[in-house]
Amino acid sequence: MFDFFCEIRDDLSYVEAELKRVVGEFDGVLGEAATHLCNAGGKRLRPAFALLSGHFGRYELEKVAPLAVAVELIHMATLVHDDVVDGAAVRRGRPTVQRLWGNRVAIRAGDTIFAKAIELVAGYPEPVVSRKLAATCMRVCTGEFAQAEACFNPRQTLRGYFWRIRSKTAYLIAAAAELGAVVCGAPRFISRELGRYGLAVGMAFQVVDDVLDIVADERVLGKATGGDIREGIATLPVIYVLRRSKKYHRRLLEILCAREKSDAEIKEAITIIQEEGGVAYSLEVARRFVRRAQEALRILPDIPTRDKLGAIAEFVVARQF
Repeated sequence: MFDFFCEIRDDLSYVEAELKRVVGEFDGVLGEAATHLCNAGGKRLRPAFALLSGHFGRYELEKVAPLAVAVELIHMATLVHDDVVDGAAVRRGRPTVQRLWGNRVAIRAGDTIFAKAIELVAGYPEPVVSRKLAATCMRVCTGEFAQAEACFNPRQTLRGYFWRIRSKTAYLIAAAAELGAVVCGAPRFISRELGRYGLAVGMAFQVVDDVLDIVADERVLGKATGGDIREGIATLPVIYVLRRSKKYHRRLLEILCAREKSDAEIKEAITIIQEEGGVAYSLEVARRFVRRAQEALRILPDIPTRDKLGAIAEFVVARQF
């Protein structure tokens, strides 16, 4: 995967160092908790999109680095809050912040990380940067809240699912891709198309994430499969089977809506979803979003970065983690 980022490898390393420096400045236990989360690693896709998009303008690392750090901080904050809501013990193969320090510290750490992200982008002269990221944070929060409200709910729709993943995942990736170009002075039509690209890639990314929760190798994924089913979250593979399978509709719904589930029931639900075509359908939907992303790229100038972004979009569907 990191071959896609060869032209920005050094810049990504700088962003990583800045991430660790920023969270390391938090006082006391907040700094310990935030540093623990930062050290857990991650794909760093959002800062990578910001850096790559900057190459469509007058690229300078000093211009785009605060944005790249900010979008990853926002993502990190949502992970901390997610783990509190889900009661998750493990993320990326490591104990979660809430597991080690408890909910109070985790919530405050997430809030502090959010606030630091907004502070970082406040220095940009382009007002659209702060406005866009603030609006994106609102969308992320409403998307996460909508998902929590939808848990264990037997009335699930495709429209509701796509709205939730657009809000909680895709908008932040779109903002990273669009604003990276903005802060480097790219023309408006270029930043707009990069935003379209990022939105489509973000949708594909979340759909595949939901598929991996069902089919991935747990050692590669870094957490147990079937977590969404256990939490009563109806993702695209589940909704497809609920809509299409007369044979298993009732049983799958029973498992999904049960507050307590055995490991055997989780495995049963996963088997139903796979055998009834939920995984195959969802991957095809992800490919459609990737095609939309590629369409947006075709409008952009033909520079090497455009090819890199196209390859990343294809990787999103093929990934195993």
